[in-house]
Amino acid sequence: MSRAFLFVMDSVGIGGAPDAAAFGDEGACTVGHISDHMKLHVPNLIALGLAKAVNAASGSAHGLDVNTPVQGSWGFATEISQGKDTITGHWEMAGVPLQFAWGYFPHSIPAFPQSLMDEIIKRCNLPGLLALCHASGTEVIEDFGEEHVRSGKPIVYTSADSVIQIAAHEESFGLQRLYDVCKVTRDLTYDLNIGRVIARPFIGTAAKNFTRTGNRKDYAVLPPLPTLLDILNANQREVISVGKIGDIFAHSGTGKEYKVSGNAALMAETLRHMDGLADSGFLMTNFVEFDTEYGHRRDILGYGRALERFDAMLPSALAKLRPDDLLIITADHGNDPTWKGTDHTREAIPILCNQALEIGKRNSFADIGQSIASHLGLPSLAAGVAFKPIYRD
Repeated sequence: MSRAFLFVMDSVGIGGAPDAAAFGDEGACTVGHISDHMKLHVPNLIALGLAKAVNAASGSAHGLDVNTPVQGSWGFATEISQGKDTITGHWEMAGVPLQFAWGYFPHSIPAFPQSLMDEIIKRCNLPGLLALCHASGTEVIEDFGEEHVRSGKPIVYTSADSVIQIAAHEESFGLQRLYDVCKVTRDLTYDLNIGRVIARPFIGTAAKNFTRTGNRKDYAVLPPLPTLLDILNANQREVISVGKIGDIFAHSGTGKEYKVSGNAALMAETLRHMDGLADSGFLMTNFVEFDTEYGHRRDILGYGRALERFDAMLPSALAKLRPDDLLIITADHGNDPTWKGTDHTREAIPILCNQALEIGKRNSFADIGQSIASHLGLPSLAAGVAFKPIYRD
């Protein structure tokens, strides 16, 4: 019996979203612009079709080798949901495009309603809140971290995504206390239609050495319809979720969850579970480091080196596949490190596959989930068109 694996390279977009201009992202191309700045050495991703996908989506290969024969199949997808965030991208690829718009916060300071801030302070018995603006996660900790440690006031900020992020020192404030504040904030923001509340713990003794830890925790809303993961669960299939998949889907249908930090650890955990995945089972991993460590920080060379390290790990995963297994490598949005600001970018995503399938251009990320459902013999998802097999003599 065959199995299915879905590797999400968080934020590894390839440009070409037809509605990018509406998001202020016309011309953004994460992989392409990294390749423009460095000689990107990713032979395994190229062999799976990455260069061809970049060229087809963005209209340029950006110096990547499009002549390497492809082992498997490739294509790209654009998003129909109105967003460029992690939740929206993952839900759509799992068969649930969003039919509504998330709530967002303005760029004014404070960015949050006074009534919301007052209620958080009251319910959590806090001396106050810091920042209260749109900000980069690393910069806001550097700017407000020392005051936070002195005062006990959590750092609260947002971004272009539908999110409230709350940062606090793991030791002086306490990790569980941070989680408790986030839970209260989550309860208070359902009516505002906010997608996620994220706990952002950090450690260190001063602004120059504050560092975010791997104990991040996301509090997301439930998807409005059953996702691929829910349908797998309803059909008694084994599901293994590695990384922040559990948080993204609000732990609905996510099966056995294994949360580690860093792409190398995420791949090691993935490899550890590939052999033991049951027949007709599904394993999904989000490789978040591209986004958090390099995309948002606009670190072009760092992002490129992270892609190269990921590429070097791929043969170990490919070697664990059985002949009938399906592996799809994709992304959830873009985060072009050459772009203005520090937010995600609206881009098409690559679809790289080990099997012979007709992929090409896809008008929804949901085709990915529908194809996995079809491969595993599951009922059809609410949205998406499955890739057709290519029969070769």
